[in-house]
Amino acid sequence: MGIIGEHMTRHHRHCDDVFDRAEDRASAADWPGVEHEGGAFLNAMERHIDIEEDLLFPAFEKATGMTRGPTQVMRSEHEELRKLFAQMRTAIESRDCAQYQAVAQALLDLLRLHNSKEEGMLYPMLDQVLHAEASTLLTRLEAATA
Repeated sequence: MGIIGEHMTRHHRHCDDVFDRAEDRASAADWPGVEHEGGAFLNAMERHIDIEEDLLFPAFEKATGMTRGPTQVMRSEHEELRKLFAQMRTAIESRDCAQYQAVAQALLDLLRLHNSKEEGMLYPMLDQVLHAEASTLLTRLEAATA
């Protein structure tokens, strides 16, 4: 995997780690902890999606001329994720453990599938197509995910 894929995959793992911490807090009914870690997870995921949709996907589409295909599929899945993010925020705000657990499970299921598509297919394509721009893009990626 090239540097774009490596960076974005590392960011997936970071988001996974924060999600796990939020889950641990929810299991302990530590709502201040859930608010902190859950909020951090949601912010990290939204930043991750914004990076893909605002930086990486447009660069890929410009380089390939493809606007329908892998980036369209990922954008559609991002919309589904955003709906679940809103539901998670509601569960956190209302301190509804059952709702939080249900949404967290749905998120986990969708993220596993989504991330495997990105890491197995899309990120290698980005690395191949955007190889010449990789250093410049990486600088922007690092700044956006810091």
